[in-house]
Amino acid sequence: MSLSFMPDLALIQKAFHCACPKCAKGSLFKPGLFQTNLNDVCPLCGLNLAENDIGDGPAVFLVFILGTLIVPAALLFEKFFAPPLWMHGVLWGFVAVGITLGCLKPLKAYIIMLQYKYRPGEWKDGKAE
Repeated sequence: MSLSFMPDLALIQKAFHCACPKCAKGSLFKPGLFQTNLNDVCPLCGLNLAENDIGDGPAVFLVFILGTLIVPAALLFEKFFAPPLWMHGVLWGFVAVGITLGCLKPLKAYIIMLQYKYRPGEWKDGKAE
């Protein structure tokens, strides 16, 4: 039985480190805590990252995922605790922003890793490992 449908755990690990898909050591992103702009090239191996920016794809994925998770959580919270409406706005606003800021860089890195692995011809300097 083939396990080709299983996620590649090495790619996920590289994505959480926001590492270069080629050398797994250089940083994908410009310095800054919430900076999601890609470096032009990998500082260590020289892989051209600028031409393979994936744009807003990860943000769209997060909107769908968070909407699916946060709305039911807010409804359950309302059913069990019945807080005032302003508390929902504050609580779920902070939860949504916090999860988004925490997950955006790793998700963007993961999608870049998948692109590097499955479409190596689109990368000028690199080939899939």
